Order: sequence, then structure tokens, then C-alpha cells
Amino acid sequence: MLSLDRALPNASIAFGRIPFGRATPTKPDAANAGRFSVDILPDLGVDVGSRRWWQGLAACFALCATTIALAPGFRPIAVPAAAPLSPAAWEQTRAQSISPLAWGGDTGRRMAATDAVQPLADTPERPQIDLTATIGQGDGLRHALERAGVGGAEARRIAGMTFDVVDPDEIPAGTALAVTLGRRATKTDARPLQSLAFRARFDMRVNFVRVGDSLTMQRMPIAVDSSPLRIEGRVGDSLYASARAAGAPAAAIQTYIRALAPHVAMQNIGIDARFDLIVEQDRAATGEVRYGKLLYVGLNRGNSATRMIQWEIDGRNEWYDAAGVGQRRAGFVMPVANARKTSSFGMRWHPLLNYSRFHQGTDYGAGYGTPIRAVTDGTVNYAGWHGGHGKMVKLTHAGGLGTGYAHMSSIAVAPGARVSQGQVIGYVGSTGLSTSPHLHFEVYRGGRAVSPSSVSFESRSILEGAQLAAFRSKLNGILSMEPQRVQLAAR
Repeated sequence: MLSLDRALPNASIAFGRIPFGRATPTKPDAANAGRFSVDILPDLGVDVGSRRWWQGLAACFALCATTIALAPGFRPIAVPAAAPLSPAAWEQTRAQSISPLAWGGDTGRRMAATDAVQPLADTPERPQIDLTATIGQGDGLRHALERAGVGGAEARRIAGMTFDVVDPDEIPAGTALAVTLGRRATKTDARPLQSLAFRARFDMRVNFVRVGDSLTMQRMPIAVDSSPLRIEGRVGDSLYASARAAGAPAAAIQTYIRALAPHVAMQNIGIDARFDLIVEQDRAATGEVRYGKLLYVGLNRGNSATRMIQWEIDGRNEWYDAAGVGQRRAGFVMPVANARKTSSFGMRWHPLLNYSRFHQGTDYGAGYGTPIRAVTDGTVNYAGWHGGHGKMVKLTHAGGLGTGYAHMSSIAVAPGARVSQGQVIGYVGSTGLSTSPHLHFEVYRGGRAVSPSSVSFESRSILEGAQLAAFRSKLNGILSMEPQRVQLAAR
């Protein structure tokens, strides 16, 4: 049996005598007394201050110093930085990454060739290319063709030939162009146009075909039915929603409501009232439908019926009811735009006569030659020299009201002429008893001057005589047409 003392002659083990915590050092026995023993790593927690402890501390410092001395430096190793990619190289790199797969391959590039690919000295081309181009918003026929690969000279020639049918710049955005490009002699040239087809107008399609070295244009008319569309139905909870459900275009309904509002209080329209409108409609043989302007506005409320059409008078289009009464326009425009008020209605000291005098109007300071406008519709009652007022224009309006415009530099209307709201009737001046260019503006009620701030003008055009007869003839003609009729069932 092997003795533990023989196997480990320099070890001293005492089973059952190891205290809890730090081991207590033992002294060398007599058998090992003559042997040389140096412990360079003693326990520094024992015999603090002894010679053996100082030797251990010195050894610890020596090991730490050696480690620090032999440690490598922490400075970064300088390496040359890669040059930034050019935009084209960046797009090529991005096309080779996985991100285009997530973005739907928006780069449109192919994966770059590897070293195993050998470029061809000459690659064959397809004999022809069929593609579809679209005219964009704010674009034109010529630019759309050039983007599709048609040469500039040929694109201009096609645009010039299209003028015989329609202005190329008026072709609506979204029009599709069916383009066929043929074989070219060299790769540096643009492919010649073999054929082109598109819809130039709602009622016309054109085809361009190459015959020899020249292009010919073929017109292909499209049959169009222009019968107007009449839509009727119950108002229900919402006039707009009911008309839309019946198939009326949104723009036509908006015009319908705007035309009806000055004549009928919208809040008083009951749910059982019935709307009636007629709108222009073009139906092509190819199935497309195009809506035009609103022709007729009708509303039936029990025993009350409103029927209106548009009528032009004095250059102004308005909606008139069957009695020939136009839209009500409340308020009035300023007689001089962006002018400052220099004198009000009432008693004041006259700057030239040097005594207190009643001022029958309102003065507006403005530059010489500034346009003077009619505050509302009316008829020219007087236009000429008017004593201290200098050059003056007087207008009569509905309801016994009138207006006067004095100290003009020049007059732009003649007596008896009808004027509309905002129409220029003269220009600011300083004629008569005036110290500087300005407009003296007066308002009359029953022939007497009143304060302009006390009057709220309201104008409404009324047709009379031959105008009224022509208007009613047009109204009856629209109602006697045979439009396509759509009725909305009661809900």
C-alpha cells in the first residue's frame, strides 16, 4: 500500500484538523528540516508584515509590472478607407441586395454578372417591341412618345399630324398609347415607330401605321349617344346621399344644391320632397360615359314646385326659376378696392368752403385713375358733369335705392346702360370741389341721401318682355326632351 507521505513528500495534510475559513500554516517537521523551500506566492492575508509576507507582496508587484510591460497597445490599426460609391454604383449594389425583393424590385436592374460570365461582342435585338405608354398629368403626347423610345423628330411629326383631329396638349392625362417599335439599323439610333394607337377624343380614335418610310394616320370615329340624363327621387334623410344613390354625378349634385339654395331654404326641405335634375351625358359605343354640366334643377314639395335653368344676361350666367326671377345676392362690393375712408356721412368742416356743411356721402381716398365699380346691379340714371361733384355717375337699383359716384377723372358708362355688380363705371379723379384724388360715394333711398352704413343692398335679376319669353321657351324645350330617365325608389 502506497503511503501518502511518500507520494507527496512536501505536502503536509492533517485530516480532521482544517479549521473553518483560512488554513493555519504548519511548521516544517524534522524530516524536511534540511530541505530548501521558497514560497514565492504566500498568502498575503497571513503573517502580515513578516519577511515572508513582504516577499509575496514584491512578487505580486513584479507580476503586475511584467503584465503591463508586455501588454499590447490599444491604439486602432490604421487601414485605408474605401471610397464612397457613386450614385450609379450604389443603385447597382442596392439591386444586388435582398431589399429590392421586399420593395417589389423597384430598381428594375438585373443581378450583376459574375466572373463566369463572358460579355458578348454583339448581342442580337428583338425585331420589334410592343409597349404601352401613358400621358401623365401636365405631360403631352410628344414627351410621352419620347419616353417610350420614339425619336424626337418622329414624335414631333406625330404631334403635328394629330393637330388635324385634336390639339395634342388637350389630350387628357391617363390616355394610353399602344406603341410598336421596329428594328433599327444601329444600336445608337432610336427604333422607328411601326404603329401607334390611342384615343384622341371621346368620339375619335386614331391609328398611325408605317407604310414604307412614311407614317399615315387613320381616323376611327366612335359612335356617341348624347342624350341627357334625368334623375328623380325622394329626398329622404339626405338630398346629396339620395341623389348619389340614384346615380347622379357628385359635381352635378353640388351645382344643384348651390343653384337651389338662394331660392329655397334647405332646412325646410322635407324628407318626402322629390328632387329632379337633368345633366348632360355622353355615352360612347365602347362603353365609356362622360357627364357634362347641369341643365335643369327641379324640386317638388307637395303643392310647391321649383323649376330652374341657367340663363345668360349682360354676360352673367345665373339660375332663374320658371317665373324669370334670378338668384338673390345680398350685400355690395366696395366701390374702390383697397381704399381708405377719409370722411364719413354727416356734418363736417368743408376744406374749400371753410364752413360747416352736411356731408351726404362717404369719401374714399385712392390714387388717381383707380377703377370705380358699381356696388350692385343697376341702371345708369346720370353720367356727366354735376356741379361741385365734378364728373359723376348715378345708378338706380331695385327697391327704390340709388348710388352716386363723384369727382371722377373719367366716366366709363353712358346713361341708360345696365351695369352689373363689380363692373367698372369710371375712374378716381379730383374734379369739382375737391382737394385731392378721391371718390365721393352717396346712397339714396326714395331719392334722399342716407348713410351708406345704414343700407344693405340686395339684388335680384328679373327677366321681362322678350328675355322672359325666350327663357320660358328654353325651359320648355329642356323639359320636352326625351332624356334617359333614372328614378330612385322611395326608401
